[in-house]
Amino acid sequence: MGIRVIKTALAALLAIYTAYYFQLSSPLSAGLLAVIGVEVTRMKGLKSAFARLAAAVLGLFFASAIFLMLGFHIWAVSLFILIGFPVMSRLGLKDGIVTSSVVVFHLFAEGEVSGALFLNEALLLLTGLGWATAVNLAYMPREDRRLEELRRRTEEKLRDIFRELAATLRDPSRIWSGEQLLEAEKAIEQGAHLAETSRENRFWRYQAYWGTYFDMRGRQFEAVGQMAVIIAFVYEKRPQGELIADLLYILSEDIKSDVYTGVAERELAALERRFRSMPLPQTREEFEVRAALLQLCREVDRFLSVAKRWKKKSFQQP
Repeated sequence: MGIRVIKTALAALLAIYTAYYFQLSSPLSAGLLAVIGVEVTRMKGLKSAFARLAAAVLGLFFASAIFLMLGFHIWAVSLFILIGFPVMSRLGLKDGIVTSSVVVFHLFAEGEVSGALFLNEALLLLTGLGWATAVNLAYMPREDRRLEELRRRTEEKLRDIFRELAATLRDPSRIWSGEQLLEAEKAIEQGAHLAETSRENRFWRYQAYWGTYFDMRGRQFEAVGQMAVIIAFVYEKRPQGELIADLLYILSEDIKSDVYTGVAERELAALERRFRSMPLPQTREEFEVRAALLQLCREVDRFLSVAKRWKKKSFQQP
């Protein structure tokens, strides 16, 4: 059973008991509003509570004006939907449309517009959404363990990718399925999403590490994807490919470091100097393969430049 289900049940229970205690009309509606109000993060819960309250107040005024002018007819409810819903969406209150509908239908069911009815609906809103917000703020599970697991999986898959690329450079006839690319991309996307959830749940003592980490990995993955595409054009084994394979193996070992050491960057610079001292290609095939290898070096440099910008001595794991 998920924590959100437990929180929703608790919020609904507290809201209904509170509504009964204060003898509000339609007390079960407070439970419905509480169910609607429980969200996945603290920040989203606060934003949605504001949107729902604002939309409900706006809906009551719209519906009151329509019912007073045209009467309490079913088609008048449809007119409220046609007018009110687009206005709420335009004002950024889309999350509050359902909440607004609940109080407007109460108004229609009573068949009157009065201050006592408005007060009852306001107290139902405060009771239902208030308990939902309180339960939301009270507890949110920590995501650190899951983030650690996604970091580990990301680094393992990137390591495997570099080793597969190196093996392909040493033997261009080798067939690689590329499944590690899909798995790495999935882990990075999940990590970025979970890091954003963690940020929205922590109003204080928030660690920016995870957002920074998965942002860096996402940018690096773009370069890795290009490396995989370029290696498809390396259809012959070349000495330059062997040297780049050694560099990729170094990267596979260095992938877990939180600090930019610069070792791979220096190796890449030395490698490029060595390439410039080599004889020019003698055949078209050699030219094509070496051109692809040169482009591969550019993508390795892009991968390293991302690490150089993002990895600092202060970039330490929490």
